[in-house]
Amino acid sequence: MFDLRAIRSNPELFDRGLIRRGKEPLSTDILKLDEQHRSVLTELQTLQYQRNQIAKDFAQFKREGKDTSELTNKNDLIKQKTPELEALSQKFEAELHEILSGISNTPADDCPDGKSEDDNVEIRKVGNIPTFSFTPKQHYELGESLGGMDFERSAKLAGARFVVLYNGLARLERALAMFMLDIHTQEFGYQEVYPPLLVNDATMYGTGQLPKFRDDQFQTNSGHWLIPTAEVVLTNLVAGEILTEAELPLRYTAYTPCFRLEAGAAGKDTRGMIRQHQFSKVELVSITTPEQAVDEHERMTGAAETILKRLGLAYRVLNLCTADIGNAAEKTYDLEVWLPGQNTYREISSCSRCNTFQARRMNARYRPFQGDEKPQFVHTLNGSGVAVGRALIAVMENYQQADGSIMVPDVLIPYMGGVKKIEKNSYSKDLGKAEKK
Repeated sequence: MFDLRAIRSNPELFDRGLIRRGKEPLSTDILKLDEQHRSVLTELQTLQYQRNQIAKDFAQFKREGKDTSELTNKNDLIKQKTPELEALSQKFEAELHEILSGISNTPADDCPDGKSEDDNVEIRKVGNIPTFSFTPKQHYELGESLGGMDFERSAKLAGARFVVLYNGLARLERALAMFMLDIHTQEFGYQEVYPPLLVNDATMYGTGQLPKFRDDQFQTNSGHWLIPTAEVVLTNLVAGEILTEAELPLRYTAYTPCFRLEAGAAGKDTRGMIRQHQFSKVELVSITTPEQAVDEHERMTGAAETILKRLGLAYRVLNLCTADIGNAAEKTYDLEVWLPGQNTYREISSCSRCNTFQARRMNARYRPFQGDEKPQFVHTLNGSGVAVGRALIAVMENYQQADGSIMVPDVLIPYMGGVKKIEKNSYSKDLGKAEKK
């Protein structure tokens, strides 16, 4: 969300941000609408002043026994005109709100310019890409042959883009989530949160999911929305509040299922678990002062990288260009993990800095140490720490054996109850022989 005063004072800077994102300049249209709105407000204020003056004159005329009919006529005209102007003011205000609500955040100066994801800038590669004495399989081939990944039954239960996991793979996903939460809470100081999975319009608006991405979300018949990411609820924990500078930074983490329609992803990654309507993620959110935000972005990215390093997974870090950063972000780092089955890197985490974009929508502020200063908007950051389903995919593909079994990374063995290898799932095999009715 943008501050109209900032657009008035520097429309060229505002337009430059839109142009960097490949959008048309909007400052002229916005400022014209703003001028019309302010003109109506000025007229309303003038009418209110006149009305107050008439009330004073009316009392004076009454005391002096003067004729008040002219004053009454003037007052009646003001009463007739005021509702029209108020309706016009509300119309202009709604139009301005709609335009400003749909505009993406201005990219940071150190966000590289670009026209597509091909212009993202690789910052570093970490870890060694594994080699195999056999042709590595993709995760869905491994999962189905192990009897631990069932797309046929999930389609029967819910349709496409869902999965049922059994035994070893189900436990491995849970182990990954618990491992991530322990790292983020115990080593990086994030507060663990168990949040609602259903939220209202205001909460979705606060982080920028509404109105721009309405068609990508699941909505219930009660009007609630299923969260597309725990970022939505964790960031909105401070909505409408005035924090103290001493409280910042606030750091939250949560392990939740996430729900997305994937309306814009038709035909992409239709096989396997890469892109699903329901998936699990460990989310990281930070609420900071403006001065803390840049360092916090690096710290958050480092926390997500720590997960991949401990799991022994090769990955790379990208600085996303202006064409690829999200709606609310001013700068984003993507972590892409190596998947041997696909012979490529795939996204497993995005860590974004949002400046005051979300804070303005949420009206989330803090009071600086100098107590007499006016409250300022906080800065918000969010990141995946990391996507649990994609971590499961990465572990399966990188730790696969020639016989189709999966070795468990050392750091996960305690979370797996001592299990070191995931082998063929007899339960799922037997279930598959059940008589179909």
